[in-house]
Amino acid sequence: MRTLALTPLAGLVSGGLGLGAGHLAAALTRPSTSPLLAVGSTVIDRTPTSLKEWAIAHFGTHDKEVLLGSVLVVVLLVAAGIGLLAARSWVAGEAGLLALSAVSAACVLTRPAAHVADVMPTVVTAVVAGACLALLTGQIRRVETVGGRRAVLWLGAAAAVALAAGETGRRIAAYRGRPEAVTLPAPASPAPALPAGIERLAPGVSPFRTPTGSFYRVDTRLDVPVVSTSDWTLRIDGDVRRPFTIDFAGLLAMPLIERDITLTCVSNSVGGPYVGSARWLGVRLGDLLDRAGYGRGADQILSTDVDGMTISTPLALATDGRDAMVAVGMNGAPLPREHGFPARLVIPGLYGFISATKWVTRLTLTTYAAQSAYWTQRGWATDAPIRISSRIDTPRALAQLHAGEVVVGGVAWAQENGGVARVELQVDGGPWRPAHLGPSGGNDYWRQWYARWEATPGTHTLSCRVTDGAGQVQSPVRRTPYPSGASGIQSILVTVA
Repeated sequence: MRTLALTPLAGLVSGGLGLGAGHLAAALTRPSTSPLLAVGSTVIDRTPTSLKEWAIAHFGTHDKEVLLGSVLVVVLLVAAGIGLLAARSWVAGEAGLLALSAVSAACVLTRPAAHVADVMPTVVTAVVAGACLALLTGQIRRVETVGGRRAVLWLGAAAAVALAAGETGRRIAAYRGRPEAVTLPAPASPAPALPAGIERLAPGVSPFRTPTGSFYRVDTRLDVPVVSTSDWTLRIDGDVRRPFTIDFAGLLAMPLIERDITLTCVSNSVGGPYVGSARWLGVRLGDLLDRAGYGRGADQILSTDVDGMTISTPLALATDGRDAMVAVGMNGAPLPREHGFPARLVIPGLYGFISATKWVTRLTLTTYAAQSAYWTQRGWATDAPIRISSRIDTPRALAQLHAGEVVVGGVAWAQENGGVARVELQVDGGPWRPAHLGPSGGNDYWRQWYARWEATPGTHTLSCRVTDGAGQVQSPVRRTPYPSGASGIQSILVTVA
């Protein structure tokens, strides 16, 4: 009976030790090849869009941690089952481990830009887990004759080594991902000084410029690529007369522009957090394309990141005069690794899934008929302008307020038709009343706003809407040409005592 109880633990511990060893091996080579990350990334690719949206809505920026935790639990449960198999037959247990390793290897090799060498961490996982399982099951078989204490000690020791290997891998990956010292040159075309915001007038409103550490991050990656400026290059090719490759030093030698731009994710919910405004520094995308001499046959820019992820941008929108750039700086410093270091695309006025490739290494001029990118293959639109929208930052939904004057404030953005012209506040479905606008940071930048409301006791509904420079008003119901993207006017409930 004791033997039967210990065998699932043997499989569990062996699987954990194998995963820890594989994660450590990946940290020393290429972190994305960690078996756990490779399986998790494959799950992301195979997950229906509706389920992804549900995860983002319910777990927010913790959706990746929830996914990885779920994958880890499933893998360890399978490993526990393999432990039961091994108790009956050592050959069956090892076959189960090999099958699990084969699934991991397939996930690694089907990733974009995969190499045969990328399966090395999976091989390490299989070898270490197999050896550990053989050792532990051998100890467990001796329980009935020599007692269970020795087997338990072996299980505990293996579990401790598994935790140590995983933590060591995490620390090595964190060390390798530390910021690289880079000095950025001054821009040839600097942005004007950003006016002071209205934070003092409306405490709780979003800062006029989003601090880099608070800027949202939404992408399909479970890890952060570690790319050195000494190794990085950008290739411009496809339908061009003069394809070329430029390194980081060459990119910085080109004239740089500095612009204040608001970015938002198509997955942002009504009133959601996935929007931020920063000062970006980079090379005009048009300058790079002009240098390559692109032809008239292309209708898209297919951008590729360091690991083969692709995003398609309509060529007409990228070259219509907006300040599209290959960015190298954010808020006066080099890009953080999680935001695309050493270089990424920033194209104002377009949702990120067609405009914001991080860790970019290649720009290919082609056609939608010839090549399709990650999101295009999933049926998403190729033209995705950011919709006008607004958000209430203060007071918070379901806040408990005191009767009297209350300052209601937030942010609004409209990047297609002359920027934000007007923001209005509505209380309990009554008339729309104009709010005070904060200073302008340009048409590509959000506006802060605030309104003073004389609150009376009871439960109240507060709503806000924005009108752009062309008179387009934020609609209560908005249709979007992609299977994502929340629409509508934000309304919150507050209680006044």
